[in-house]
Amino acid sequence: MKALMMTWLSALLLLFSTLAQANLTIEITRGSDRATPIAVVPFAADGESLPEDVAQIISDNLQRSGYFEPLDRRAMYDRPSSGDEVQFGQWRGLDVRYLVVGRVSREGDGYRIRYELMDVSGSRRMLGESVTASSNELRGGAHYISDQIFESITGIRGAFATRIAYVTARGAGDDMQFALYVADADGHNSQEVLSSREPILSPAWSPDGRKLAYVSFETERPAIYIQELATGQRVRATSFEGINGAPAWSPDGRRLAMALSKDGQPEIYIMDVASRNFERITNNNNIDTEPSWSPDGRSLLFTSDRSGGPQLYRYTIGSGDIERLTFTGNYNARGRFAPDGESIFLVHRSNNGYQIARQDLGSGRLVVISESRWDESPSVAPNGTMVIFATQQGNSGVLGAVSADGRASYRLPSAQGDVREPAWSPFLN
Repeated sequence: MKALMMTWLSALLLLFSTLAQANLTIEITRGSDRATPIAVVPFAADGESLPEDVAQIISDNLQRSGYFEPLDRRAMYDRPSSGDEVQFGQWRGLDVRYLVVGRVSREGDGYRIRYELMDVSGSRRMLGESVTASSNELRGGAHYISDQIFESITGIRGAFATRIAYVTARGAGDDMQFALYVADADGHNSQEVLSSREPILSPAWSPDGRKLAYVSFETERPAIYIQELATGQRVRATSFEGINGAPAWSPDGRRLAMALSKDGQPEIYIMDVASRNFERITNNNNIDTEPSWSPDGRSLLFTSDRSGGPQLYRYTIGSGDIERLTFTGNYNARGRFAPDGESIFLVHRSNNGYQIARQDLGSGRLVVISESRWDESPSVAPNGTMVIFATQQGNSGVLGAVSADGRASYRLPSAQGDVREPAWSPFLN
């Protein structure tokens, strides 16, 4: 038995419960041809109508990961709710490799979710657990169960219980309205963090998932703010003359890398969050911007046009050495490390436009993984399996997501204006 540990997230939900929502919807655009067949049977509910379809949320999560292809409910001959009821031969006949069964029942003011993961080919139970959740936490419970199933089968930690931050823009001209939101990784349960008539850019999660750093133009020039999500309290970290942009938290949460032009050209600086002391780490006559920390905190990735066009460079903390990393094409920017530090994701320009690409740092091989022509602002899931980015759908800005191998993708449009500047949170539990 395991109770959901969602204390600070619950506090966040309570804080923003009265604020407007801008949920995103998921549109699967490409499934992986290597997806493993799985069936998630609708969970029994003791005749009660539940506020959330837990099994459907789990099925949707597994499908959009690109690792699994869930069986259509209409093809299920039987609907067992426990492992004891499973007739493995029947599911093998449907080419199902794994099976998820479960039951949701009332317990006090909340619910108890019992689920089991079955290996159909091996005729055995792989996983079984009981989870408690309040009515408002049923969706979070489904994300938690999805994470356990995903890790049990793939060996990779699930990231369905993480969150995303993004910026929406509505209206035109003097009526433009910008808002910063956080939502579940599937676009549901969105809460407004900040609204402004001036642009909001570059949200960045702190490593503990409790704060966002972002750029706001609310004082009519860019400034970097740090905001506590649970309390809404925020501080202005920088407001120098010129550019204050692209904040990026160090892995230990003690430093922020950023681009500032306070001394002339845009350069990369590191700010100690506690003391507000700054260290300038680049110094040349070209534009250096968009810093991103390596997972071990020993180096920084950044974009520079010092070779005649935007390319990615790595700065080594301590030695100060700078190494050019990208050589394919004349435009490579907005780089982000994969969690294992062995590859980077970036915006690459080719004859097909601006697309998301992955480059292996060992071999230097670059592979384009997205399909649109105007893709930008990649942000990597904390388990490295998916990349979320901003793109265009018709005349609207939407979020797109693609698996790290490029085989599966989906979009997250909003019914309320353009969506841009996505940032995937770290693991939150």
